Amino acid sequence: MREIEILVEVLEPKRKALPKLRQFAFKGIKKIHDIYFFDPAHAKKAAIKREFPKECFRLRSHGNLSEIAYKIDHHDAKGIWTYSDEYETRVKDFETALRIIEHLGLKKLIEMNTTRHEFKTKEYTIVLDDVKNLGLFLEVEYRGKNSNVKSIRKGILEFLDHLDVKVSKELHVGKPELMLKKRLR
Repeated sequence: MREIEILVEVLEPKRKALPKLRQFAFKGIKKIHDIYFFDPAHAKKAAIKREFPKECFRLRSHGNLSEIAYKIDHHDAKGIWTYSDEYETRVKDFETALRIIEHLGLKKLIEMNTTRHEFKTKEYTIVLDDVKNLGLFLEVEYRGKNSNVKSIRKGILEFLDHLDVKVSKELHVGKPELMLKKRLR
């Protein structure tokens, strides 16, 4: 499934940003635990090119639910991330899935713990993510069927401009890449 979203850092306290999002349908708060994995063979190729992997595999738990996801990032001609293809499905047991992944030879890359406030509109899923040891982020993801990436991204940016939440410019990377960059400093 094509995932078109924009991620920005929130530049104001959570207590100020959150009320500004309450105009949208509130879907709840989730405590999310993510583990991202890498394939050592692919990682060597990416390291040689001095770039982050363009594909990732994730195991996620939130509440009583667990999911696996495989994401392939797509970049424009300038190398800027524009969207991802994401394949996600639920798994019955987090620990069993973790053991299977480890036995397949994938290695843990990073773990992230997030408190997510989720809202929805007809077109978008809006999440305010408070990521432990990383920061506060706002992510707007398109929910429709249109696949014109350029026009959808333009619409999301216009939507963000009208939210009245103080945010950074688009980050053009995901939270896993931000966590890796922070860890490498």
